[in-house]
This record gives sequence, C-alpha cells and structure tokens, in this order.
Amino acid sequence: MTLHRSLVFFFLFLSCFALSSWALPLCSDSRAPSEVNSTLSFCPYKGKTCCNTMEDSNLMKQFQAMNISDKGCSSVVKSILCAKCDPFSSDLFRDNSDQQSVPILCNSTSSANSTKDFCSETWETCQNVSISGSLFAASLQGRAGAPANNNASKLADLWQSKTDFCSAFGGASSTETVCFSGEPVAFNDNDTTPDKPPSGLCLEKIGNGSYLNMVPHPDGSNRAFFSTQPGIVFLAGIPDQDSGGVLDVDPSSPFVDLTDEIHFDTEFGMMGMAFHPKFAQNGRFFASFNCDKSKWPGCTGRCSCNSDVNCDPSKLTPDSGSQPCQFQTVIAEYTANGTSSDPSKAKNAKPTEVRRIFTMGLPFTSHHAGQILFGPDGYLYFMMGDGGGGADPYNFSQNKKSLLGKIMRLDVDNIPSASEISKMGLWGNYSIPKDNPFREDKELEPEIWAIGLRNPWRCSFDSSRPSYFMCADVGQDTYEEVDLITKGGNYGWRVYEGPDLFQPESSPGGNTSIKSLNPIFPVMGYNHSEVDSSGKSASITGGYFYRSETDPCIAGMYVYADLYGNGVWAGIETPANSGNFVTNRTTFSCAGDSPMKCSDSPGTSGLSLGYVFSFGEDNNKDIYLLTSNGVYRVVRPSRCNLTCSKENSTAARRKPGPSSSPSSSSSSCYKHINGFPGSLVVLFVSLSLILLGLLI
Repeated sequence: MTLHRSLVFFFLFLSCFALSSWALPLCSDSRAPSEVNSTLSFCPYKGKTCCNTMEDSNLMKQFQAMNISDKGCSSVVKSILCAKCDPFSSDLFRDNSDQQSVPILCNSTSSANSTKDFCSETWETCQNVSISGSLFAASLQGRAGAPANNNASKLADLWQSKTDFCSAFGGASSTETVCFSGEPVAFNDNDTTPDKPPSGLCLEKIGNGSYLNMVPHPDGSNRAFFSTQPGIVFLAGIPDQDSGGVLDVDPSSPFVDLTDEIHFDTEFGMMGMAFHPKFAQNGRFFASFNCDKSKWPGCTGRCSCNSDVNCDPSKLTPDSGSQPCQFQTVIAEYTANGTSSDPSKAKNAKPTEVRRIFTMGLPFTSHHAGQILFGPDGYLYFMMGDGGGGADPYNFSQNKKSLLGKIMRLDVDNIPSASEISKMGLWGNYSIPKDNPFREDKELEPEIWAIGLRNPWRCSFDSSRPSYFMCADVGQDTYEEVDLITKGGNYGWRVYEGPDLFQPESSPGGNTSIKSLNPIFPVMGYNHSEVDSSGKSASITGGYFYRSETDPCIAGMYVYADLYGNGVWAGIETPANSGNFVTNRTTFSCAGDSPMKCSDSPGTSGLSLGYVFSFGEDNNKDIYLLTSNGVYRVVRPSRCNLTCSKENSTAARRKPGPSSSPSSSSSSCYKHINGFPGSLVVLFVSLSLILLGLLI
C-alpha cells in the first residue's frame, strides 16, 4: 500500500468512515447500533438505533430543559437532538464525534446534491426563538464562523447571519458524505436487489509453497511477503494477470528466518506478520508467533491464567504433556534497516528483535489465533483466541479482565518508558489508543477492542470501506461464523455459538448471564452439516471483500472458505449499506491455461485445494488462496469458461508496480520452484495436517 493511499484511509477512519455510498450503520462512539423492540419513547427510532431507553430519556430531559415555546422550532430542535440515536450517527457527527452536539445539517448552498436545505430551515424557524442551553451556542471545532454572543439564547443573537450559521453547522449530502435533513438517514439505493451469485471462481496456481500469511509490500509494488508456520518469510514477485508467470521466490534466500525463536508444532508456529504502514521509510515489521519457555530464555511472559481473571494455573490440568503457560504468544518487532539504504529495496532482514511488543503465557495448547494487522487508523490489531481447553472452560472470552478471546488494538508508535509500562501493567512495549472502548466501559482491559471470540481465524479491513472490519471465528460444535467487528462489540462466545445458545459441559470458571449480554450476531456463516455429513470437520477461514477488476462478477462480495477445502462462499450485502448479507456457496475450478498444474480431487476431475489455510490480497486487490496444495489466484472467469456478462475480455488490465520482482530474470522463477529443496517440500506437505487441531 502506498503512503498516499495509507493517508487516505487514515483520513477516512478519523472521519468516522463518512462514505454514504459505503456507509455502515455505526454510532458516533464507533459502536454498532443495538436492536430495540419498539419505538423509543421520545425519539422516533425503532429497530436498530444508537440510543437505549435511558439515553432516550436523557435526551427528552435535555429537550424539556430548553423550554422552547414555538411549536415549529420545538419540532426542529427535537429532531436535531434525536440525531444521536440515528444508526448512522457516526457519519452525521463526523467532524468531532465526542464533542459535537449538532449533526451536519443539510445545506443546499454546500452542494447541488443536497435533497433538503435543513440548515436554512433551522435558521428561519428558530432564529428569533429563545432556547435555554442552546445546542448552537458553541461553534464546531475547526469549522467556519463563530457565535456573536455565547450567552444569548436566540440564533439571531448567537450568529450574525444565516450564512455564518450554516457555514458552521451546514454540510452537503453527496456520494462521499451524509448530512441530516430532519429525518432518520435513508439511502436512495434504487436497486436493492443483490447481484446474482457468481457462476463460480476461476483459479490459477502460481506457487507450490504452503503459507499461512501473505502481506503485500507496503511500497505498492507487485511484490508480497509470504510466511510459513515454522517461521520463514519470503519476499516474492507476483506475476501480472494473464502473463502465464508464477511466483518469483527463491527458497534458498528468505527475507528473514525466525525459526530459532519460534516453537513449531501442530498447534504452534508463526501465526501472523504485519509491516508498518511507513515500512518504506522506517523498515519496521512485526511477527506474531509462539514460543516454549522451557527451551528459549526469551519466552518470559506473564501467564494469562492469573488472579486478575480468577484463575489459578496450579489447578489447570496439563495439556498434551505441557504445563500451563509453558507455551506463549509473542509479538516482536524487527527491522529491514541496515540491510539496505532504502527499506523498500531490502531483500532480507536480520532475525534480531528490535523490541518485544507483547508476551503472554497460554493456559492450554490450542485456540491461539495470532493474526496481526495494521488498521487504516495506523494501530496494530491483534487477534487472540480463547486459549483452548475445550469450550473455554474458564470463560475467558467473556471475562473483561482477560485478553483471551479478544481483539486487541495497540499503539506501537508511542512506546512508554519501562517504569510506565510496569505501572500500567502492560504486557510489553506498546501504548493504549485513547479511544479504545475502556474509556466507556471501565471493566474492560485497556487493550481490548472487541470481546466474545472463540478463535478468530483471519480478519481483514475492506480496502474500499475501512469501517467494514470482518473476522471469521471458528465454531465449536455446529456453526462457523463471520463477524462485522465494531468498537466494544461482544460477539457472544461462549454464551452463544454463532446465533445459537451454547451449553458448556464444564464451567470451572463460571458462566456469563444471558441477560447481561448485548451480543452482536454473525453476518455470515454456515453450519457444519453443510460441509460434512458427520457435522464435525468444519473450520472457517476468513477472506476479503473482492475489490479487483479481474472478476467483475464477484466485485464487492466477501469471499471466505472452509479450512478443509470443502467450500468457498461469496457474501453479498443486501440491501446496500445495511450490514446484512446473503451468502452463496460457489464452485471453483482451475483455469485450463494455469501456469502450474492444479491438484485434482481423488477420483474426480475437479480441483482439490487441500486445506485452505488463509487468504491473501495484493496491491492490485487480487485475491489469493493459501492452501496446502499451493498458492492460487482468482483470475478472469472466461479462463474457466465461466459466464460473466460484466467481464472485459481484454487481456491483462493490471499494471506492474514501481519495483521489480526480487530475482534478476523470469526464468529464475521456474528454476527456484522446480529446484525446491526436498526438505522444504516435505515440510510444506506436512502442513496439510498442521491446522487440524489448531482451529477445531
């Protein structure tokens, strides 16, 4: 991702994701709207809303205290007050959500696209009406205009003119913004019918290696980093679409080898990697992995089973012959500086830690998750499973003092001193973003962004809509789910498994009351019985919203899969901007002109993916499936004789990025692949069974 694009995404995030054509129901505090059974008593909202009954009551009291005698003005002010309850209030209060008391009022002078000049209507209706404790007494931070008299109660006394008033409070409604017209936000989507399900996915095989992670090079080039579970990271050149090329990767020359620090076993290894948004300038990158404290002195984190979470490690049953918290989860920082004067040109890095970001002991030997990624806000998101043990027996996922079963959000750019870290009780070298949800929920540990996850396996931000943060969460017995993650959201585990109540067999750590929860249910998912008649072999692998131009018939759909290669799904949001999805299981096949031979399913002529460990996305937004049988890329439907009326049949639309691939010639790619060392081939084949226990 280029620095320019990163800054664009960062601006969008700080603007509360104000994109009306991509708007997501989201409250002004970045939380998801909640469902109410009936219309609120004061504000005219029902269904999904950003106010509960108490907040609705407080707004009514605030309104009554204003003592507005004029009926017309009274109605206008009430609608403005109640905009806080609108399910799209994050867009309406986008300028300064924490302090802003007035939504952006639709103003026809700002844009010809405004449907109603509500700002002028507000001025003309209320300019000479007394309003005690007026909402309009203070100007919005950073907006034009200033009140003439902060102590006055009439708009005409507060503001010199309608022009000044609407300069401060007015705004446009367009394809990029939402404004308040005096009524609940509604989008004029003429076509609410979802696109047709795709006729299938056409794939080409471009690599033999088995990888858990793929991260596009932050410089925007046609290169990407691929990492294996044992802890080896490769920098590969990606061939253009329709070029007939394959991944240009040299297995004998990795970007970095971290295997000395990493404990690699069926349940353990390198689970994630992330490159700083400014990697091209600062060379910073991060790895998430597991270590064994009995074998490595650097494995020294606190145990996640401790008195703070009402857990005694001495009472935990040893798991698979290991002691509680013998194995730990780590985030470590490394640098590409020193190997090249320009980090973006570095072909390798030293395996020496620059800084330990996070270390925590694990109670059991499964459900570690471990993915890390930088959000569009520049913070590092860390996905953590419930710690295993069979149905989260200690209820860590719902324990707000535990970091297990959570998504964390960390600031790795502002590192406190050692004394501050100790005083705050942090787990490493990071600081806490000021707007993390602990500010509103004092019971939460400050690192936490969302709770109630079982084992989040692959999350992603939509590159076109940064507010859409999707996480697949592996189920227990019956259901695999995809969640739309929002600030402070509770995704239900282990009170719920997907949409259904869950009853654990053992609860030494206690249970959470159903009445105490306000769970956010999955937006997509599937039952185990859909992919396995026994109902046992199912484990979800999260993917991406498809944003490439290569296959226009899946454009905008969320693509995800089952670990066992039993199914691939495409989720279609319908109606638009609703957060509601319709999913369709889709077929997949191999292009007849695939540059590498695809693996066939035994006894059939169909494509066998093996295990779908993960998905990847490159800088051109093409999507990849990282499988036990190799690396596959989504290509034009016509290459598999699939029908797509939207397809532009012209060849190769993608343009090469600014940097060339790491090897000196295209022929070296074939040499490297065909000459793969036998030991690595065996290692990669062994990964076919790596995640069987990890994700179930």
